[in-house]
Amino acid sequence: MRNLKIESGRIVSCERMDSPTMTQTDGKILENLPPRTIVKIILNPAEGSNINVEIWLPDAENWNGRFVGHGNGGAAGNINAGSMIGQFTKNCAVATTDMGTSPDSDSGIGNPEVWKDFGYRATHLMTTVSKQVIEEFYGKAPEYSYFLGGSTGGQQGLQEAQRYPEDYDGIVAMVPAHGRTPLHAYFLWNYQILQACPFSEDQEKSVIAAANEYMADREPSPTAGKFVTDPRCDASDIEAVIDLARKKDSTLGDKHAEALRRIFEGPTNSTTGERIFGGVPLGSTFNNAAGNLYLFRWVFGADKDFADIDFDKDIDTYTATLGPLLNAENPDLSRFEKNGGKIFMASGSADPIVPYHATLDYYERVIDHFGSIEKVKSFFTFYMVPGKDHGGNGPGITTLENTFDIIVNWRENGVAPGMIKGERKVEEKVEFSMPIYPYPALAEWDDESGYKQTTGPRGGVERVSERFRPEAAE
Repeated sequence: MRNLKIESGRIVSCERMDSPTMTQTDGKILENLPPRTIVKIILNPAEGSNINVEIWLPDAENWNGRFVGHGNGGAAGNINAGSMIGQFTKNCAVATTDMGTSPDSDSGIGNPEVWKDFGYRATHLMTTVSKQVIEEFYGKAPEYSYFLGGSTGGQQGLQEAQRYPEDYDGIVAMVPAHGRTPLHAYFLWNYQILQACPFSEDQEKSVIAAANEYMADREPSPTAGKFVTDPRCDASDIEAVIDLARKKDSTLGDKHAEALRRIFEGPTNSTTGERIFGGVPLGSTFNNAAGNLYLFRWVFGADKDFADIDFDKDIDTYTATLGPLLNAENPDLSRFEKNGGKIFMASGSADPIVPYHATLDYYERVIDHFGSIEKVKSFFTFYMVPGKDHGGNGPGITTLENTFDIIVNWRENGVAPGMIKGERKVEEKVEFSMPIYPYPALAEWDDESGYKQTTGPRGGVERVSERFRPEAAE
């Protein structure tokens, strides 16, 4: 294995391990590990590109014939072996990459090769080299290949489906950051607002409580007033929530009201009014939706003052520079569908980090492309998870059924996902559970029979302007 020739790269190490424990570079100890062969690879497809890949291989007699690629979070920049353990212990060959951004996000400042790696190249090359290693190690190619990712990992998964439809048979894209450049413009928008008008933790709680109370009459009975299942709203709803919040909390003044109005409405071009991205969902936190500004350092340099970036010409420059490389917005999934691929995608209704609205609209644009929701549901399904935030600490659902099992059963056995169960767990204790149905269906409450499926509305979110969703480029 050590002598295997890798295109534009090299094998750094190939090591057999029997110990059931292993310590990651961050000090975290991984336990109950099966025997494994770990292959570490560095890829340099271009000058200025340095991609780390790590592949874990079960013993040949245990391998189930599956390969699973794993995605990242944030700006990546390191190998997170812990993300692969779940599928490795199920006897899959697994792999992940640092996306070429090691040692940290500043590696992308003024470096277009890192932009390509982060946008799409690192994930694709990880996939191709992993399949090469698997075939060398086992003497045969994987029978099925799957990709699992959330947030940045969701972006990676959708890029794979759009750019390299033969790479994977099934993709799980959780809370996907597919509209990357508009999303980070949203972060900047919130950053500038909150720098000028900070909110205390108590004030933020007052706003959230007001949104939950105002939206309660639209909720199934068990969740009413606790969190917002469907945060789709209009300007009058936003004003009503702001008014109610100010009645609840006298410290919220006119300046706070204007800040909230802008936070909930989201960024637009101040000259043309074109939509750049949507706003923070009603009922979610918002103080944590103002970071992740490293993409602006990539374009404008390390010394750029974020407060000086304007939402007219600067956002145009930023979008034209990074959008064609980072965004996964192409609704034409024809090649992926014809290849038999399946996609499971989900957003959280209380996620302020990657809000649901751009993802819901992407799904609608895929429907527009294929001509019917029935056609799209034959290979691509989308779920809105009630009260889920970006991690597992939101006010509502925190965990879903095993999405890997769902995608495997769909791709290999033809069992399309329907109703799935969501649970709220606190310290491993289940507080409540509820059914979640494929978009656009919603759960409604019946006092006699409990939850049941109802037809939900389609769309209902403002579309990001095409100007801020430029076509993909190699």
